[in-house]
Amino acid sequence: MDWLESICLGIIQGLTEFLPISSTGHLYLGRQLFGLRESGLIVDTMLHLGTLLAVLLYYRQEIMRLIKQPFTKLSALLVVGTIPAVLFAFLLKDLLEELSDSGITIGWEFLVTGILLLLADRMRSKGTRELSDMNLKDALIIGFAQGAAIFPALSRSGLTVTAAIFRGFTSSTAAYFSFFLSIPAIAGAVLFQGKELYSSGVIESIPLSSILLASFSSFIAGYAAIRWMIRLLQDGSLRGFAYYVLALGGIVLIIQHLV
Repeated sequence: MDWLESICLGIIQGLTEFLPISSTGHLYLGRQLFGLRESGLIVDTMLHLGTLLAVLLYYRQEIMRLIKQPFTKLSALLVVGTIPAVLFAFLLKDLLEELSDSGITIGWEFLVTGILLLLADRMRSKGTRELSDMNLKDALIIGFAQGAAIFPALSRSGLTVTAAIFRGFTSSTAAYFSFFLSIPAIAGAVLFQGKELYSSGVIESIPLSSILLASFSSFIAGYAAIRWMIRLLQDGSLRGFAYYVLALGGIVLIIQHLV
């Protein structure tokens, strides 16, 4: 993997982790485009580390408040919202690895993401609830949406934002909580991949410069995506993202059928 491929994968990871269009699905397509069967476990780990640092930087003030006062309502919401993703990952680990490697379901998953985004866009103007109105039931439902998004091309941010909008939250609040909730999920992915990397004992023949470029570009793109999405959803629409993933899902299904 050369430096250009590293930067492209980093940008794909950073943007699509927080835009509602699925990072895993786009990384799969990016690897296919570059002729990479896989980018390597160490690169995958560093890509996720880049997006983790981006979201930590954006929420640095909130995180510092949580560190000083760990037993708050927000802490409880994050814990409850994270539990479903942990259960999904534990129970469906083998199936998800198989689906991620084959990419056989990503076309359909892009379509599902697009349909849900269209539904959310129709309802977003009706949302009036703010973060202060969120309860544990809300967090659990949003958490189940995050857990379902563990499937390759179901967008984590798309499904969690949609679930929050369905619960009556404003679209900007939905995006804010969705990205905050991503912190334990992405941190868990980094720790799990790091453990796998350590356990395998395999030293991948990827230049250090490529690894660092992938992580740095993921960090920059991820931070930009968070800022843009939260601003966009104050007055903007999800329709553009919905039409994009619907078209992409259709193209993927056509290509898979022809091949």
